[in-house]
Amino acid sequence: MVTVKEFTWEEVSAPTFENPAHQAWRAAVSEVAAKAHDKLPECNGRVDAAVKMVLAGDVELLADGTARVASQSNGQTVYHVVNGQCDCKDFAKAPHNFCKHRLAAAIARRAPELVKVKLDAPPAGEAQVWRSNTPPAPLPEAPASCNVYITLAGRQVQVTLRDTEEARLLGRLETLLARYPLEAPACQTKSAAQLNAEAMHRPTSQEQPTPEGWCLVHQCQMKRQTNERGSWWSHKTGDGWCRGKSKGA
Repeated sequence: MVTVKEFTWEEVSAPTFENPAHQAWRAAVSEVAAKAHDKLPECNGRVDAAVKMVLAGDVELLADGTARVASQSNGQTVYHVVNGQCDCKDFAKAPHNFCKHRLAAAIARRAPELVKVKLDAPPAGEAQVWRSNTPPAPLPEAPASCNVYITLAGRQVQVTLRDTEEARLLGRLETLLARYPLEAPACQTKSAAQLNAEAMHRPTSQEQPTPEGWCLVHQCQMKRQTNERGSWWSHKTGDGWCRGKSKGA
């Protein structure tokens, strides 16, 4: 851990204070002034004058939050900046009431804060180690989400959709499903060639073996009859008894 010595405003802003802290303070003044130039381009001349007053030590920040700024034209005159109000003549004429005294007080107040931030910042290497050891913050849960499986290039892929609105999410889901429709299962019907081949090898009714006691005339099962002369198969019809054979057979 890097230990940083804290310097008072008088030490940091003193012209004879030639050390890294003073250099950091001057760099902070320039940085704050550059931001003021960008935000208040119509006050660039007043910003430059305010920087000179800050670097010259003409700004005194008081404990109650107010500031006293010495006049550049008359060293005996001191203007007071209280709650964004300055008692100089230019205050009422300056764009957005940003006279050079008010700007000087603002730069003098912001620069030490920026110096402290820069001096307390760890070196680049230590900052990198700190980032690597810090677990990443979890992502917020989306108000609406859904998972869907699609077939892409012959592979089944899971796609997760997230959105802040459910209606918009469903619209995106419909677009996705229309782009990747569900594939129909392979048809199991047989081709005409397969049916013809099976028909050629299928045995006919005459080729099939006739079960015992089956009447070929009436196509029904007969009953086995037995007496002293032997056994036979027959069944009774409206014309009498049939033994499963035609009369001419």
